[in-house]
Amino acid sequence: MTPEDLCYAPACDLLTAFRNRELSPVEVLRAQIAQREAVNDKVNALAFTFDEQALAAAKAAERAYARGQARALEGLSCAIKDETYIDGQVTTNGSLLLRDAVAQSTDPVPERLMAAGAIIHQRTCTPEFSVAAYTWSRLWGVTRNPWAPAFTPGGSTGGGAAALAAGMTTLSNGTDLGGSIRIPASQCGIVGFKASHGRVPEIFPYNLDPCCHHGVMARNMADLALMYEVVAGPHPSDVASQLPPDAQSAPIDSLAGIKVGYSLDLGFYELEPCVRDNTLETLRHLEDAGAEVVEVTMQLGDWVIEMARVQQGLIAGALLTKNLRERYGAAEQSEALCDYTRWHLRHTRDVGPDRIGWANECTQRIWQQMAAILARVDIFICPTVANPEIAADFDYSRDQCLIHGKEVDANKGWFLTYPFNAIGRCPVMAMPTGFSPHGVPTGMQIVGAPYCDQALIALAAACERVLPAWFDSNLRPRPLKGSAHIPQARQ
Repeated sequence: MTPEDLCYAPACDLLTAFRNRELSPVEVLRAQIAQREAVNDKVNALAFTFDEQALAAAKAAERAYARGQARALEGLSCAIKDETYIDGQVTTNGSLLLRDAVAQSTDPVPERLMAAGAIIHQRTCTPEFSVAAYTWSRLWGVTRNPWAPAFTPGGSTGGGAAALAAGMTTLSNGTDLGGSIRIPASQCGIVGFKASHGRVPEIFPYNLDPCCHHGVMARNMADLALMYEVVAGPHPSDVASQLPPDAQSAPIDSLAGIKVGYSLDLGFYELEPCVRDNTLETLRHLEDAGAEVVEVTMQLGDWVIEMARVQQGLIAGALLTKNLRERYGAAEQSEALCDYTRWHLRHTRDVGPDRIGWANECTQRIWQQMAAILARVDIFICPTVANPEIAADFDYSRDQCLIHGKEVDANKGWFLTYPFNAIGRCPVMAMPTGFSPHGVPTGMQIVGAPYCDQALIALAAACERVLPAWFDSNLRPRPLKGSAHIPQARQ
């Protein structure tokens, strides 16, 4: 393998090579560090790196394989979002106000990853307080798409997705309150999983928000399934995770007889032609492989945008507002926030009982439609991002967003993810479908029945086998080979 091949090697293949003593975790980590040095100045995906500690952990993993005592993820590199707490590490949430904030505890997901032998070698950039579907902040600057650096890698887990696409890590975590795993997965051509609410434990109080999910990201389905097995399941600190076990699902060898329902626009979204065309082409691949593909009708409308704002103003939004008011209420501290953060706070504050009741009614309207669809099909598919060509330094608080020549809501009108946070008991997989005219990946969401996460993973893996391969030696982000100047985020 070349050093670049090591950087893009699947996690499952690496584990086999480690066990057979054909490769060392140290070799792979050194290759990824070299890759980071070569490309990250063009992508800006990383907030912190831990080379010395990571190499020491890789050497310990090498010894564990020699003793025959390797754990499930022994020696695999894993990036963690600069929002997720690891005891003793600075966790900034992308904000100047928290640039020196040291975590006093470890969240369940990194706790389980480290216990399984994963090496946490870097922290990935996020927009300030994860309140945007792109990734830039006044603290960390602009994170760019490895495939096409003029455009965003999505958000809020944009740094994690970009690091995976650029070969700087083998695995990455993510969080998702309105699409923050699936949007960057789509933008960067990787796979990302928003599991059913409670399947992957989260910290209080976010675990009690049914729209809020912790999840996993990888470059292929086998690696994603491997990581999910480690992080999923009840955790003593999370009451929402105390669910009955998910039924194991055998691998699905053929799509013959699988019923696939799809909607291109959920009833109201505008789509760029490339998104429409790539989704339909992907559905044709599934149909050629034996799946029964049928178009279904969803009747959503602009009301889902307002519903999402209300729901995001409940637990997560209210806590953010409270903390900022109580801890950082001075005028000069407020001025340190990004413009989009202040916009978000204005539009999600003071959510009263009437608005909450209305948003719950909206959730029920979405679920009734989805329940009728899932009664007829095995999985439901729709696009993830309606317009993948969003500028890397886009700011929804002041910029206009056009899709196919029509202006849409700049905050939420360009991605189709948050309806499935509202019905968060449904697992959703994000997978790539193709490219835009300027080389940005496009993607689809695959929605499964409530709490049937393993079944959805098996079906998504079956879909992956009949779709064009990603991240082989002929399909990797090539703009990284050239030079790209990365300006600081707009102040």
